[in-house]
Amino acid sequence: MTQTPVSTHGVPDTANRPLAPDRRSLAPDLARGIMLLVIALAHTHLFTVFIGGTETTPSVLDRIATAGTVMFVDLRAYPMFAALFGYGLAQIHRRRTEQGREWHWTRALLRRRGFWLVVLGLAHGVLLFPGDILAVYGAVSLLLVGVLRFRDRTLVIMALAWLPLAATAHALVAAEGAVSGLGFPLMPDGLVNEFLFRVTVYPVLIVMMFLSTVVPFLIGVLAARHRVLEKPHEHLRLLRTTALVGVPVAVLGAIPFALTKTGVWTDPTALDMLLVAPLHQVTGYVGGMGYAALIALVAVRTNHSRGRVTVALSALGQRSMTFYLAQSVVWAVLFSSYTLHVQLTSPAVGVGVAVAVWATTVVLADLMRRRGQRGPAETVLRHLTYGPAR
Repeated sequence: MTQTPVSTHGVPDTANRPLAPDRRSLAPDLARGIMLLVIALAHTHLFTVFIGGTETTPSVLDRIATAGTVMFVDLRAYPMFAALFGYGLAQIHRRRTEQGREWHWTRALLRRRGFWLVVLGLAHGVLLFPGDILAVYGAVSLLLVGVLRFRDRTLVIMALAWLPLAATAHALVAAEGAVSGLGFPLMPDGLVNEFLFRVTVYPVLIVMMFLSTVVPFLIGVLAARHRVLEKPHEHLRLLRTTALVGVPVAVLGAIPFALTKTGVWTDPTALDMLLVAPLHQVTGYVGGMGYAALIALVAVRTNHSRGRVTVALSALGQRSMTFYLAQSVVWAVLFSSYTLHVQLTSPAVGVGVAVAVWATTVVLADLMRRRGQRGPAETVLRHLTYGPAR
């Protein structure tokens, strides 16, 4: 029986085997390719904090970069990736069911894949970048795989019930930072010290990201059942409404938080942050869905006449796990104290670095597509999940 491998971010990884262009949905690949840029922007902003020790500078350009990151990137891209992950798991479940597989077989497959995602993610988080998402996705696969059989109404109720928990967690962290005056701890110098730093920070970040993942994950499962991204032309009204509402709401909801991060709103109290932080979080969920809808609409318009840029971005999306990890390798080379040790203290410069790194990965992914090369990370995960091909 033919098996369909899956990618890190949850969409079936048919990039690891030949597939005719007209049989592969453009929207998920395009979304992952574009969102890798937003992930890069978020990561370079974190390195500005970890290494530079500040999120604002007197430079007007830096303030604009910080505000733009808060309004368009922070807690906005990640929900979309988490939704794509849920979308992919639901696709696997549906396709295996259509192939006649029983639930216990599919559940074991997804949990095995989740286990290896946890293993790979832990290695990634400890050795390269503490903001790893692979282990979070793996934990969700292990703990929440059962929701794939829940009714639509149950999924909606679960998402609404979880939303206050995630928002409260972010509010408490922001309020504690306002009271203590402490932000992210600075990354220390030295190979051993940096390793210990990652080991210390990673558990905190992984818990926060898990809390932030559940709601968009459930939304992704729900969207997959109705094949919103696979058949976007059948859901144009929903996609247009989501894009037109989601993106502006996310921007407006982030303005208060952006004012605190740029220093325009000086000395916000703990109570202020208890209100501002959850607003930023909740509107970020809406923004992530708005981004996904906007990209799906673009995919509808370009699906039958794919230009070079669209094809290259799609190739990047098909190899999203490989180039997500590749970004972390670049960050280690650039910013670690035992390598180049670049002092990234300017958010504006960070934006330039992120765009340059992402653009390079687009070119490399397109070269791999032209040569028919699979993503190495996707190949490894497929081998670990399905076993060696017979």
